[in-house]
Amino acid sequence: MGWESSEGPVPMTKDRLITWRVSELREWGIEPSCFMNYNKTQCTVNLPVTIYKTPDSVSISTVNHNGPMMEGNQYELQCDVLNVAPVQYLTVNWYKGQTLVNQTIFTDTIKTPVNKTSKLLIRPDRADDGAQYWCEAKLELGEEGPQPPLTNTSEHLNITVYFGPIINETKLPSIVSVFRGYPLVIVCEAEGNPKPTISWSVNSTDIVYSETLTITESTPEDLLCIANNSVGITTRRVKVSIQGNYFYYFPF
Repeated sequence: MGWESSEGPVPMTKDRLITWRVSELREWGIEPSCFMNYNKTQCTVNLPVTIYKTPDSVSISTVNHNGPMMEGNQYELQCDVLNVAPVQYLTVNWYKGQTLVNQTIFTDTIKTPVNKTSKLLIRPDRADDGAQYWCEAKLELGEEGPQPPLTNTSEHLNITVYFGPIINETKLPSIVSVFRGYPLVIVCEAEGNPKPTISWSVNSTDIVYSETLTITESTPEDLLCIANNSVGITTRRVKVSIQGNYFYYFPF
């Protein structure tokens, strides 16, 4: 019996058990085989060997973009996996927070270490402001490989999403009643990123920059709340309804 191999070959011996040993492997395509000679015949069994290498690094980035993202626009994220083998056992998992959102599986049969890239298209909305994206390179080498499978993760990519203002209509009804002699403070509140600037158009020449506005019987009938940021402008019209005085009659 003996071992044929480009590294660590074992000469023929008449022992019943022989062992192939190597201190380290750098030949990615090695195929050792155990052989036995008997009555002028030879039988051979090949030993499947998978040499793997975990990535030097896993990184995440945006493609052709820096800074905040606009709601509704499409953006591309990229995950770079450097110097990994064998790539046919590599899976790149994409996460938003702790939720798996996509996977990339590679089918290349090359055995030597390579660099691989996975890309993810996203179209963020306002709910994604502050979300964290990250990617994970996983080498799944089967039941006989390391358990759990080997994983390397990127840093987290925090995204900022800019979106236009939305006025809180619950706090600002479209018709506001005010009694003569009793001023009333109304509030215009808006959500947006960047934080919107709030102003009131009281008439064609009078603009008040404030979230609150005090209205009286002398306030014009038609008001306009304006919420403005770098993404857009949202308005809400408010009609002022002047109510007369209430008179209370007390018995003598």
